[in-house]
Amino acid sequence: MSLTFTPMSEIPKIVQGLRSTFSANLTKPLEYRKQQLRGLYNLLAENDAAIREAVFNDLHKSPQELMIGESGVLKQECIDAIKNLDKWAANRSVKTSIVNKFDNVHIRKDPLGMVLIIGAWNYPLNLLLAPAVGAIAAGNTVLLKPSEVAPHTAVLLTKLLPMYLDQRAYRIVNGGPEETTLLLEHKFDHIFFTGSGQVGRVIMMAAAKQLTSVTLELGGKSPTFIARDVDIAITARRLCWGKFFNCGQTCIAPDYVIVERGIEDKLLEACKASIQEFYGSAVQASSSYGRIVNASHVRRLRGLLSETKGQKIVLGGEIDEEDRFFPPTFVMGVEKGDKLMEGEIFGPILPIMVVDRLVEGVKYVNSMDQPLALYVFSKNKKAIDYILDHTRSGGVVVNDALVHFIVSNLPFGGTGPSGIGNYHGKRSFDVFSHERSALIKTMGMEKLLDLRYPVRQPLFFFFFFNILTAYTQVSKHSDFLLLLLLFIYFYGRK
Repeated sequence: MSLTFTPMSEIPKIVQGLRSTFSANLTKPLEYRKQQLRGLYNLLAENDAAIREAVFNDLHKSPQELMIGESGVLKQECIDAIKNLDKWAANRSVKTSIVNKFDNVHIRKDPLGMVLIIGAWNYPLNLLLAPAVGAIAAGNTVLLKPSEVAPHTAVLLTKLLPMYLDQRAYRIVNGGPEETTLLLEHKFDHIFFTGSGQVGRVIMMAAAKQLTSVTLELGGKSPTFIARDVDIAITARRLCWGKFFNCGQTCIAPDYVIVERGIEDKLLEACKASIQEFYGSAVQASSSYGRIVNASHVRRLRGLLSETKGQKIVLGGEIDEEDRFFPPTFVMGVEKGDKLMEGEIFGPILPIMVVDRLVEGVKYVNSMDQPLALYVFSKNKKAIDYILDHTRSGGVVVNDALVHFIVSNLPFGGTGPSGIGNYHGKRSFDVFSHERSALIKTMGMEKLLDLRYPVRQPLFFFFFFNILTAYTQVSKHSDFLLLLLLFIYFYGRK
């Protein structure tokens, strides 16, 4: 599939057009936003077959994986935004002191302006359009940059988007590093990027030059703790599902396992059984098993395996580069400092680290960068709480994997090197909104404002005023105290 890059000369015109559209207030009315969100929903609903084909060609995703990880959650994001937009966008009143008791004091939810969303290839639909739902709902104009590494999906979106969304407000730019670099030279009001930490640093440096805010959804080595007390069969099924979903190319995939000594062999046997159950005896022939995105990434993963040295490959390793097939692969006996433990694997290789006690695993995890996700399999609440209380991560799931990503009411995002900011559901709306403080003062009650003017006041009045003003903030009888305060004030004025 050949993806046509946007001509470099067109990019400044596209950016300026989106800026002009926002300045004209086209995207601010709530009904307009809802209309565009319905258009995005219809894009997904009316082109299901074409979307399946495009994503299959890029990543060999099964319809089930596409629904769970991409189109299904995207449709729900659209529905939730349309349903709740009036509430999300409404002004929020705030409590005030006596000085502003009769004024209109509230927080507005204003759009940020023109925003840039840079998607990732591993979930080429979701990671581009899920943030766009929030940006549209918040009233921004949006420039979308799909990943050129998933060309079939990028071509399809470039074709479909103008058919469903207003091109005055929402545009796509296709390209590689050169086009992205040019984009980053322009001033945006927010940049939302999903991808590697290395590129995330480049994005942040470019944004800093423009004083542009960013949301960075990065990755990291997400650990999985497995205690002795688990149900081995259930743990293996859920672990293998999470690890090999999308052929391991998931930013929150279990990156490595920390298992208590004594159950590692049983765990491995149960994992083998789960793989047999999911994909059959010939994994490469399974319609449910994905592919590595391109040959370059196949070679990268093969290189990681070639440096396993003292570790033992206990399952997998039969690679077909031409088919981009990389099987579920387990490596036993990894230790700190091994090549597989240096960076995020982003593929179907699962290193297993055996420890005498899980506390050793906690120390190891804390010696590394904070991961995007952390998983714990155990029946022991005390052990679970200890791990959660003594580690940091963007998100955490106990006795399962990945599933927090599809709960729209849970904020999704990293911490430290695994990301900045979070989104999903209302959080996506908030990411692309500015909380604008507003105080609309009444022209009346001018006598009450004498306090701030340079005029003489009785000293006893200041004494009572200060005490009662503070007390009205915490008292259940604030209305009575307010009347008393006003009485004292006007009495003092006489």
